[in-house]
Amino acid sequence: MQKTVHLTWIEGRIERWIRFGHFADETILTHTEKRVSFAPDAIFALVRWSSNDYGTVESRIDILRSVHAGERCSTVPCVTPGGEILLRLSGWPKVEAALRSIDIVESYGIAPEDVCPDHWQHVHNRLTAALEPRAYTPARHAAWLKRRMVTT
Repeated sequence: MQKTVHLTWIEGRIERWIRFGHFADETILTHTEKRVSFAPDAIFALVRWSSNDYGTVESRIDILRSVHAGERCSTVPCVTPGGEILLRLSGWPKVEAALRSIDIVESYGIAPEDVCPDHWQHVHNRLTAALEPRAYTPARHAAWLKRRMVTT
């Protein structure tokens, strides 16, 4: 069972986009809306930002794992039916810090969706506590790939 994410882009008003993750399917609904789907176990980042006449109303980032049918999940706006939350932050400074963490991972040539899910939980916990998260290095990634081979 695929998880769908409803994305809207109205420049300067409502901007919901996928920062990383591989779509299993994509449907264009209108020129400002589309729906993307993710296969079970896919990890993806959803960024939500909106404003009104007085400024920013919402700045959020969620990194989620798409769950299998029958698996417990948390509800997240725009995601049907929901997913396992690995990271959930709000407020532009924290969202920006999370985006920097994603950029660091990519600077090593590692796809963020292939990163150990524990790392995104670590980033969530550290940024929530106003601390700097540890970097996800190629050595950590190699250890994760070996651990995943042993446990599957």
